[in-house]
Amino acid sequence: MNNGLNNSIRGEAKGVLQAMRTFEFVFILQLMNEVLGITHMLCQALQSKSQDILNAMHLIRSTKILLQELRQDGWDKFLCTVLSFCGDHEIGMPDMSARYREGTCRSCQQQNNITIEHYYHFNIFNVVIDFQLMELDNRFPDQTMELLALSSTLDPTNHFESFNIDDICTLAKKFYPGDFTERELSNLKRQLQYFKNDVLVHPKFQNMSSLSELCRGVVETRKTQLFFFIDRLIRLVLTLPVSTASTERAFSAMKLVKTSLRNKMDDDFLANCLVIYIERELADTIDSESIIDIFYALKPRSAPLQ
Repeated sequence: MNNGLNNSIRGEAKGVLQAMRTFEFVFILQLMNEVLGITHMLCQALQSKSQDILNAMHLIRSTKILLQELRQDGWDKFLCTVLSFCGDHEIGMPDMSARYREGTCRSCQQQNNITIEHYYHFNIFNVVIDFQLMELDNRFPDQTMELLALSSTLDPTNHFESFNIDDICTLAKKFYPGDFTERELSNLKRQLQYFKNDVLVHPKFQNMSSLSELCRGVVETRKTQLFFFIDRLIRLVLTLPVSTASTERAFSAMKLVKTSLRNKMDDDFLANCLVIYIERELADTIDSESIIDIFYALKPRSAPLQ
């Protein structure tokens, strides 16, 4: 605050500090830490590039249970944490049993005769958790959970213990009707019967732990020529978590790449910039000098890059 360039900046910094040293700010900050701490593992699993669908489905259920437990039984412990934090950092604490007053505390503005504790408990604590639960229900309704459950029957973990021909056929018929005709569905079931007696006992497929490994193994052993309908279904299932995570990463990248200067860029050039940023792990493996050599080899350039 004392190192600001002018009085305006120093005054703004002082105002921010005062706002941060209030009970309400600490309460909301601790609540966000608690809620986001519960959902963090699920977020990491859903954004992971590995295709562990079964574990992701279990994490969704676990996250909902933990949020419900926090809502029903976590208030007293959470409030003690907030009060302890305020005490340790000398932040003023209200009398939780006093009447909560809205606005400027004028009597004409007061509509509900509730205590401060009631307000923080039911108007903030419960509302935030309910919103998180509602978002999880909206993003993962029963139909989506069924899709994840059926998709897990293709999971090669533990020697294909979840493999089920009827469930796999249901997956293709119910969720990918535009990708399989009735005749192809019938052929898919026949291929699955051969697949069960061939691939499931093949040494190369015994220690796989993800659907992406299964897809790679089918290609490497050239079994896509025999089980092309199964290969098609595996690829369709693989696009489900990848598209979700990639879309989220793309929108996050746009906030960084699409600055006021780059807003004037051509859409194709901006798209190319986004691809390089989003797939930066792959881009890091590419040698810049080789790119320049290819660029020069295409046609004569006036700009010196070497």
